[in-house]
Amino acid sequence: MEEGKRQRQVAGALQEQFNEIFRHLNLTMIDGGMVSISNVKVTPDLLEARVYLSLFQVKDPKATMKLIESRAWEIKKELADRMKHQLRRIPVIHFYNDDTLDYVFKMEEILKNLHTGPEEPPKED
Repeated sequence: MEEGKRQRQVAGALQEQFNEIFRHLNLTMIDGGMVSISNVKVTPDLLEARVYLSLFQVKDPKATMKLIESRAWEIKKELADRMKHQLRRIPVIHFYNDDTLDYVFKMEEILKNLHTGPEEPPKED
């Protein structure tokens, strides 16, 4: 089903607010890596928000996701303070690891190996 105009508007507003909240709560740099919001999707009833996080050079992505999940109540409270005049109900927030960046790097590596060919082991004389 195609995403409606209101869904896109709310998702865009939520993404802006999430970016500011993550900066405010010092959640952009975790475990030696960078965390950013890559996308926000909202259900048609606007009661659920799926926040996709891009983790760049984070040593332990699972631990980082657990840390963000543990601070979800704080993030939602901050979101409610910022969006209380725009939304009737603050959506339930679910965080997901957006691994498309890892996928792109993996595909680039595969394509690079196709162009150069597999490396041959050194020949012994």
